Amino acid sequence: MFAKKVLFGIIIIVVLLSVSINGSFAVEHSMEITHALDKASSKTSSTTTPRLSDEQIRQVLVQRIDDWHIGVGIVVGIVSPEGRRIISYGKTGQENGSTVDQKTVFEIGSITKVFTSLLLTDMIARGEVKLDDPVAKYLPSDVKVPERDGKKITLRDLAQQVSGLPRLPSNLAPKDGNNPYNDYSTEQLFQFLSNYQLTRAIGSQYEYSNLGVGLLGEALARRAGKDYASLVNERIFNVLKMSSSNINTTTDMQRRLAVGHNAKLQAVPSWTWKSQALAGAGGLRSDMDDLLNFMAAHAGLSSSPLKAAMKQMLAKPVTTGNPNLDIALGWHILKHKDGSKLVWHNGGTGGYRSFAGFNPKTKTAVVVLSNVGDEKGVDDLGRHILDTRYELMEKPQAARQPTEIKIDPKTYTSFVGNYQLDVGPIIKITQEGDALFAQQDNMPKEQIFAEDARKFFSKLQDAQISFDADINGKSPSLLVHVVQGTFPGKRVEELLASAEKASIKKESSAPITSKAFDQYVGKYQLAPSFIISLYRQDDRYFAQATNQPPFEMAAQDKTHFDLPAVNAKITINLDSSDKAISLTLHQGGANQVAKRIE
Repeated sequence: MFAKKVLFGIIIIVVLLSVSINGSFAVEHSMEITHALDKASSKTSSTTTPRLSDEQIRQVLVQRIDDWHIGVGIVVGIVSPEGRRIISYGKTGQENGSTVDQKTVFEIGSITKVFTSLLLTDMIARGEVKLDDPVAKYLPSDVKVPERDGKKITLRDLAQQVSGLPRLPSNLAPKDGNNPYNDYSTEQLFQFLSNYQLTRAIGSQYEYSNLGVGLLGEALARRAGKDYASLVNERIFNVLKMSSSNINTTTDMQRRLAVGHNAKLQAVPSWTWKSQALAGAGGLRSDMDDLLNFMAAHAGLSSSPLKAAMKQMLAKPVTTGNPNLDIALGWHILKHKDGSKLVWHNGGTGGYRSFAGFNPKTKTAVVVLSNVGDEKGVDDLGRHILDTRYELMEKPQAARQPTEIKIDPKTYTSFVGNYQLDVGPIIKITQEGDALFAQQDNMPKEQIFAEDARKFFSKLQDAQISFDADINGKSPSLLVHVVQGTFPGKRVEELLASAEKASIKKESSAPITSKAFDQYVGKYQLAPSFIISLYRQDDRYFAQATNQPPFEMAAQDKTHFDLPAVNAKITINLDSSDKAISLTLHQGGANQVAKRIE
């Protein structure tokens, strides 16, 4: 979606100011987790926390739906040695919805990754695969899986999200931005893998990757000789008596499927998976009864043939780079300072949000399901029920609600074009018939709607675009208004052409040799979860930031480089022996130093 994940500058600001590692399946059509690393309250040091009553939980749901308006229908399930409890409130839809309950079906997004990792450990137990097998072993021979330093990406690397693969493949360009994974094919997946170059050592750094876990699901399905949906049905759903869980919903499941809603509580289409290339990362739907069966087995409250495979999932977790969070196989492990742990995963799609977690010590598990695709209001409740030292969120501030007006679509022609943000990517404005669209680099396009003659807004998120007055029939610039702030951008058709010419001219003058640049190749840390990697491909130089695509660098001299695609510059800082010790990122008037770590 436009401007929600702008490159380098704005992302850096978010990382520095936030206590979370962001990346949400719901917000960016990405299936990604939002690592909710809220600081646990220090009001009690006891590892035994008060149990919330059903009425207390229900009052939280009533508040979030009726007062805060961040939910439509929410179902909470708890399973413990004392038995099962299910508390629900709200409707399956804003209009003509029925009451949600334990049989209501929801999309569960990235919780699917836990099922994919369980398939992995089950197949290990059966002797079908090994944890450290290269993933290439289970893909067609003509697929070139990227390698680095003589090391291959393994099944373990994919499950623990340390493969070095990016969050999403750059060739994900859905025909329908509201259904982003439906038409992404295995051919596209294999094409991306065969052309991608890793920017860091395999296993060296955690990076949440829907691509990586989707690839894991594809590889396991190919090893089993069936598609992912059939494999998870056979190996997990049938074993745990989860008859209301699937990718391709049955007629009965479809009848019970809650209507999905965006953050503005507007109904949105459900996601479908005509191609299952990345289904292992986020394609499943389920209901509360089924998910409590699943969680009871993980918490040790019920026995099943999958018991050993579930135990192996938690063996030998690795750090994510955050001292409070590790990752095992699929599951994330949130650690309290007193040594207690919560095992959890969350998920989100365009219209749904979910949380599943358990406390291994108390053998208590919690699932929270919502039919609103907003990160607010689900994760914190799940953690709080498991351990009340993790506090509930405060009431969110109400977002301004713009009103759509009708204007003459002929005026759109002056807005159409490409605009380079001062700190971020290019925003592409296009017109299709009477509709205007905005699209950020490598993201789905999104329709925007007029609230006055020159200001437009998104109906899916809190974002607006204002266009400046025309010059010679074209708007020369715009302002993008998002949660992080307001960011100006200039029309760039002519600027891009001149930048490309300048880049060619600079390269031809060879201000730095490839051999000399090699001493700069490595990783530079700007923040705990934000690293800029420099690397070379033949005689071309690239910079790639965490969760971003690579951008080519044009050398000005030995230590100064331009990044014209994102309107930024990089200076390499040398010590007395001419060794690179850090870099400075110049962008949007800020100069930020990143220390070399590799």
